[in-house]
Amino acid sequence: MKLKVGDKVKVISGSDKGKEGKIIKTLRSENKVIVEGVHIVKKHQKPNGQDSGGILEIEAPIDASNVMIIDPKSKKVTRIGHTVDKNGKKVRISTKSKEVLD
Repeated sequence: MKLKVGDKVKVISGSDKGKEGKIIKTLRSENKVIVEGVHIVKKHQKPNGQDSGGILEIEAPIDASNVMIIDPKSKKVTRIGHTVDKNGKKVRISTKSKEVLD
């Protein structure tokens, strides 16, 4: 998986198609990501010592193939490539604008 926490992504398929957000968490073993504000589900929570319980709305994981990273220069979706910089370090780049992704 080429996506990292903090990447700005856009959903390209599914019921939340077109929504944008930052990646909160990556689940590499399942090839899924959790994006803020995308794929909101209701969770029924029992009360415990600190919380009063109720119905919570949380972000659920979506498959990593359903999101694409947003190019920082053109603000459009792009693929991720790799190259070696002048220091010999492997870095991620946007394939459309050839900008280095942080």
